[in-house]
Amino acid sequence: MAAPAMESLAVTALRSVMLRVQQATERSGRNADQIRVVAVSKTKPVSLIRQVYDAGHRCFGENYVQELVEKAPQLPDDIEWRFIGRLQSNKVKMLLSKSGVEPSGCVELAKHVKLGCPNLEFSGLMTIGMLDYSSTPENFETLSNCRIEVCKALGIAEEQCELSMGMSGDFEQAIEMGSTNVRIGSTIFGPREYPKKQAN
Repeated sequence: MAAPAMESLAVTALRSVMLRVQQATERSGRNADQIRVVAVSKTKPVSLIRQVYDAGHRCFGENYVQELVEKAPQLPDDIEWRFIGRLQSNKVKMLLSKSGVEPSGCVELAKHVKLGCPNLEFSGLMTIGMLDYSSTPENFETLSNCRIEVCKALGIAEEQCELSMGMSGDFEQAIEMGSTNVRIGSTIFGPREYPKKQAN
């Protein structure tokens, strides 16, 4: 009888992340099923994404339209894809339009989407913390406050407004501060692999 294949590093990392998510939700008095973990697979090959999929994960994120358009047809249809990058106007036809605003503009943007864009559905707010993580708690608190203001202005319950904050370096803290959606790439898949630029 053959020995079982060793679990890939990405699958092992995914299991570790899911355990950490569970622990963070317990510390904050929440349930892990209230948190969506987006496995950010940018620059990673389809074969690696498939390993994580085969381990039971279904939510993946891409930062580049072209990567998403190329990878999605090669993978199972039940994957829930999330586009989390900046969207250039010439790529809008492939995806929906998206951009950001300063915290002071959250309420007006949310009102515009909810009331003035019948083809869009407002589902929540997203932030990326400062690169040095020194002001991450402040960023998370700011977005949490924006969520309260937006929900009040739109007359919706906070549970109906997703709060997407937290990445590989700070997702546990984000969950403890109310995040419902965390975007984790390098912790699961390892460092990003960008193609080497050729010298002229």
